[in-house]
Amino acid sequence: MERTQIKELIETAIRQLDYAYVPYSHFHVGAALLAENGKVYTGCNIENAAYTPCNCAERTAFFKAVSEGVHDFRAICVVGGMHGQLSELAPPCGVCRQVMMEFCDPETFEIILAVSPEEYQVFRLKELLPMGFGPGNLKGGARA
Repeated sequence: MERTQIKELIETAIRQLDYAYVPYSHFHVGAALLAENGKVYTGCNIENAAYTPCNCAERTAFFKAVSEGVHDFRAICVVGGMHGQLSELAPPCGVCRQVMMEFCDPETFEIILAVSPEEYQVFRLKELLPMGFGPGNLKGGARA
């Protein structure tokens, strides 16, 4: 992926921090998901007093895309920090990684973790979810 495209995804993810609903943890997370068709789906984390119904920014973006019929993705950028201040990388939780495994090729799907448009790291899904369990495992051929 080109640096310009990475920078645009980072800037979009950062803008999503403003929409996070985090009255309990105060940890804002924003995500920008790039579909194969070039469209970007955004997400923020949404907390709930009961905790279990909370939804991460990454899953919010995926669910928005899937609810519109999109199932093919190239990359996601994730940013996060206390009170919306970015100070370190905010990797996706295990549940979000599993959702990525459902829709993305672990060999090619890129996860961009950023603190700013200039400070970021890019990982392949297989690096953050080694030996992941996905649709291929249920068809007799593992994709991990």
